[in-house]
Amino acid sequence: MSMTEIRSIVVSTQETLRESGTSVSPATVKVIAAAVVTNPLAGKALVQDLTELEMMSIEVTAILAERAVKALEALGLSAADIRGYGKGAIVGTDGELEHTAAVLHPRFGASVRAAIGGGADIIPGTKKVAGPGASITMPIGNKDDRWEFDDMDSAEITIGDAPRANEMVIAIVYSVGGRPHARVTKVK
Repeated sequence: MSMTEIRSIVVSTQETLRESGTSVSPATVKVIAAAVVTNPLAGKALVQDLTELEMMSIEVTAILAERAVKALEALGLSAADIRGYGKGAIVGTDGELEHTAAVLHPRFGASVRAAIGGGADIIPGTKKVAGPGASITMPIGNKDDRWEFDDMDSAEITIGDAPRANEMVIAIVYSVGGRPHARVTKVK
């Protein structure tokens, strides 16, 4: 039985079809999936053991990864098409920054990678403390090689009524196709 209280889930896709006056073919795609969850440690004095948040992240990221892949499938893409990923979390003002670290780091990646059949490199992320309507910009990196410049990008999410003081927004982003018209090369 789930102990996680999810208030809402937001999934959005962005297809870039034109950039710099030129068609992007195939289109580049980003999908963001985010959950607004109750922070069980909100309002409590410093709690040393953050295992509860780590375990919550396993459950929430499995849901988000599944929803994100389904959104890509609705566009005719698959998990195999994903080249990049990223993550982010915003904790409400009754929480602390370390709560987002507990959610994003120790156990977050397993579900995100499982949903897409792997990913050898780190999942870049960002975190902050803020109130309702705050945005977070998540870095995107190639799932297998952080030095693949074409996939270095970002995605932003804002949920108008979240996070409330006792909540967290937990988000993932997957990307297909890298940046539109990527043409930055590695120095030799």
